[in-house]
Amino acid sequence: MRIVLVGPPGAGKGTQAQYLAKNLSIPHISTGDLFRSNISQGTALGRKAQEYTSSGRLVPDEVTIAMAKDRLEEADAAEGFLLDGFPRNLGQAEALDAYLRDKDVTLDGVLDLEVPEDEVVKRIAGRRLCRKDGAHVYHVSYNPPKTEGVCDVCGGELYQRDDDTEDKVRVRLEVYHSETEPIIDYYKAQDLVVTISALGTVDEVTRRAMEALGAAESV
Repeated sequence: MRIVLVGPPGAGKGTQAQYLAKNLSIPHISTGDLFRSNISQGTALGRKAQEYTSSGRLVPDEVTIAMAKDRLEEADAAEGFLLDGFPRNLGQAEALDAYLRDKDVTLDGVLDLEVPEDEVVKRIAGRRLCRKDGAHVYHVSYNPPKTEGVCDVCGGELYQRDDDTEDKVRVRLEVYHSETEPIIDYYKAQDLVVTISALGTVDEVTRRAMEALGAAESV
């Protein structure tokens, strides 16, 4: 299957992408991984991307699109893929369509994870990370540590990321509504979108997603 995963920040796209990719035996391709891989390998595209990220600027669409195309050319993506974070806007969606047309293939579905805005704010603003290693993540409501402000695993200090404050989260939501949400209508016009609720446990959402994508296979 060839799938695009969309949803607002805090919808759990990264978590669901990993589970779905494993269940469907297709590679999970995220924008973040594309950037990290190209930058760490010192590719020409990675060097271009780093010029922008190091100065706090957004990486231009043409660089992101080129990275995605390169990744889709790899052997493991020949029979399917799950795109997470790409396309992020209409320009990228149109570029992906053009690329797939050249390959004489089409998307099988666009999975839209739906979460109420107040829940997004609650999820992200309540998140706390371990300052010691960054790998252990807690939530003040859903997964609190045994001792407030202290990591259960290593005793490190827990902190809130600067961009996880409520004000910053609402700005990120505004960007999502203005830049990314329009691709949902774009794909609806192609009859590709299946929308599911991203509320509930990880397993519940995964089950919901698999059922929705099963119906999308005939699209």
